[in-house]
Amino acid sequence: MRTMLKRPTEEETDLGGFQLFKKLTDEELNRLNFEKSCSAYRKGTIVYREGSRLTGFYCVTKGIVKVFKTGIDGKEQIIRFAKKGEIIAYRSLLSQELACTTAKVIEEAVLCHVPYQTLLFLIQNNWQFSHHMLQIVCRELREANDYITDIAQKSVRERLAEVLLLLRESFELDHQNTLQISLTREELANMVGTATESVIRLLSEFRQDNLIELQGRKIKFLNIPGLRKVAGI
Repeated sequence: MRTMLKRPTEEETDLGGFQLFKKLTDEELNRLNFEKSCSAYRKGTIVYREGSRLTGFYCVTKGIVKVFKTGIDGKEQIIRFAKKGEIIAYRSLLSQELACTTAKVIEEAVLCHVPYQTLLFLIQNNWQFSHHMLQIVCRELREANDYITDIAQKSVRERLAEVLLLLRESFELDHQNTLQISLTREELANMVGTATESVIRLLSEFRQDNLIELQGRKIKFLNIPGLRKVAGI
């Protein structure tokens, strides 16, 4: 169930910055803006749950959303973090399946819901939009293949270093080289696919090796080439 905040501003509901919609005609863009519905979400809010039936996909215009699957033992496996300019819930919608993931807000967010019928209209009427959607799906498939390969062939130490570098690539660093997303040790473990205790131990080792500096949940990068070497990249 979503928790409502104050009404989003016009700037926060603007989809003009999304690469996906750059090639829409004025008519298509007007229809998109008319049929979308945008809401603000508090941190901790579940946007949709695994196994639910989706009525559309979501565009993230503010904040960060964690997308994850839940294992038999209730443990989360984090698939990705979606930030401003990215979309979620599109794959299950395109395949007309129940939601295969859960989405949870980890930083106060604004999401715009685009109905399924709007998606169908854009796919059927704009080949450039369809091509871009296909590219997004293919990229997600490539990332899934990369993850399977890493799980099979890399050590936990290598995978953690790679996850840190991927987070740096996605969220960048501030002027002090500190990662601009705050994650718990459990969330990092759920990304790597290991126990929380292992991540705590390895982060301590990375700190001792002067690869990173730990400031509570914040991670400051000290030696990026060194992390790349550990990750085998």
